Amino acid sequence: MKKFIPLILVFTIILLVLPRSAKFNYDYRKGAPWKHETLIAQFDFPILKTEDELMEERRQAAEVTIPYYKYQEDIVTRNLRSAETMELGEWAGMRTAVVSALRDVYGRGVVGDDGIAGNSDIIYIQKDKRAAARPASEVLRLADARNAFIASVSAECPGVNADSVLRALSVDELVVPNLNYDRLASEQLNSDASISVSPTSGYVSAGQLIVSQDEIVTAEIAQMISSYEKEYSANIGSSTPGLLFWLGNAIIALVLVTFLYFAIRLVNPTVFTDSGKYLYLTLIFTVFTVLAIVIPRTHPEYLCAIPFVLCALLLEAFFDDRLVAMAYCISMLPLLLFAESGRMVFTMFVAGGVVSMMTFKHLNKGWRQFLNAFITFVVLLTVFLGFRLTELTGGNILRMTWMLLISSFLCVAGYPLSYLFEKIFNLVSVYRLNELCDTSSPLLRELEQKAPGTFQHSLQVMNMADAVAGAIGANVQLVRAGALYHDIGKILNPMCFVENESMLLAEGMQRYHDGLSPMQSAQDIIKHITDGDELAQKHRLPNVIRAFILSHHGTTVVSYFYDRFLKAGGSPAERGEFTYPGIKPVTKEQTILMLCDSVEAASRSLKEYTPEAFDAFVEGIVDGKMEEGQFEDAEISVKDLGIVKNSLKNYLAQMYHGRVAYPNKKNKLIGILK
Repeated sequence: MKKFIPLILVFTIILLVLPRSAKFNYDYRKGAPWKHETLIAQFDFPILKTEDELMEERRQAAEVTIPYYKYQEDIVTRNLRSAETMELGEWAGMRTAVVSALRDVYGRGVVGDDGIAGNSDIIYIQKDKRAAARPASEVLRLADARNAFIASVSAECPGVNADSVLRALSVDELVVPNLNYDRLASEQLNSDASISVSPTSGYVSAGQLIVSQDEIVTAEIAQMISSYEKEYSANIGSSTPGLLFWLGNAIIALVLVTFLYFAIRLVNPTVFTDSGKYLYLTLIFTVFTVLAIVIPRTHPEYLCAIPFVLCALLLEAFFDDRLVAMAYCISMLPLLLFAESGRMVFTMFVAGGVVSMMTFKHLNKGWRQFLNAFITFVVLLTVFLGFRLTELTGGNILRMTWMLLISSFLCVAGYPLSYLFEKIFNLVSVYRLNELCDTSSPLLRELEQKAPGTFQHSLQVMNMADAVAGAIGANVQLVRAGALYHDIGKILNPMCFVENESMLLAEGMQRYHDGLSPMQSAQDIIKHITDGDELAQKHRLPNVIRAFILSHHGTTVVSYFYDRFLKAGGSPAERGEFTYPGIKPVTKEQTILMLCDSVEAASRSLKEYTPEAFDAFVEGIVDGKMEEGQFEDAEISVKDLGIVKNSLKNYLAQMYHGRVAYPNKKNKLIGILK
């Protein structure tokens, strides 16, 4: 029942974040026939412009600079007053024409000889706190304004050489710029203009035909359908009865959780028994599933910048490739259901995640992680371009490229979280296994000092298990770490074990078991299992290493002392007193360690070192374990077990290979001298 509690929590969280409104459920593509029934608009809706159209219109609006000028009323008033009071002498009759012409010129607007700023055909002129647009062609440059002023006076006073008189009396100098360019207001005006580009390009009324059955979906029709979909989701979809939606969401959440459950059960059911790994898997699955549900609904514009591939990498550090691939694909399913262009987004991130998993095995250190991120980016971009070229999706290519680049390199920034999770959930990554295999660690140094024979035995078992694990594709680094720590409990009573007795004999002391009853001896030997588990917990060794300590003897008996006990008249009913309090091996790695531990320890009693002897020796040990039912729960196949036996035989043959008999150099020299 405990294994279902995390799944129930995952189900509840997913259920709460699933959308509460209906989705426009039509599948279509541009250039292909509309395979559904004829679609008629149920309501009025605007036709939304595509992102490309909006970007282009905003770019064009930004390129056109509309200048903003302020009308200088004080300059006009002052110069008109000067014209009205100026001393004109004998040409005083021109005054009315001068004032009228000056007022007309200022009414059109005068700017400096540099002309109007910007490249627009219109300008804005602010006068009396009101701004009005005016054609730029009506505004006069200073030189043109003075010429127009003189021409106007000349036309009103034909009998006078107005040009010479006005210039001689400097009357034309009353014409000065009365429009002042406001740079800040112009910049704000143009910024607002580019932002305020209309997002719509038309309108569809209720009852109007959108697309007929089997009609080719052109770009214009696709735009209408897309606009109808957005309006439907925003208004009509939200009016669906809530109870039905809760039921539908519950079914979707249940399907996702069920898929995850069977993925674990089929690929690696031992995950259910390892609380740390199980909770970590469900946490990562939940986080990225929620992101795949929420982001398409709340911030769809940033969807492709989310580092979904990080989900695969965070799982890859601790789980089998098959389980990672299945859990990752299941977590991405909401993208297929809820994201716009869901097929493209789902395919893109699944492809990127799977490739990244494979390449990360070789590119997971230092700067190589950035190379892996770049490979991921190339895969994501390639899938996107493939869909874009087949017109399955739209979108700005440059913007999408940046989004995918951000997504890929955020994986590098997020991967160090695996080290934090490793500590929180007491997990074992490749890096942690490397640390555990360091024989200079305090616990292994203590084993070497207090039980040197056991330490050497552990090293021999590690080398043997290394060769065997590699032959059947098991986790070599894991089995090496398990071999180093499997007998760690012997630290507390090293002299109880035969491999350490040389220290006692060297000091002239009697053997540990001399004077003990078979049951007492067996109890002391058996205790190294529970002692080892306690030491493992004290030193916070991962659960996967503790499993090697508990399983390397399984539930076998201490046969040597049990046989002595029976020969002395003991009752078989007390077999339990001689049985190791461990667990039967489950994984391939635990099975390998059990066999290697037994083979290495028993090989010291070999009398012959021939292929036939090795064959009979290994077969006898494996058959003995099978007869005792030690492999009943093991995941190892008959084929793999056969490979394991052959590997053990070859290893023993190499360890105890025959040597060339070299002649005695001393005798040879004597023979020569004679």
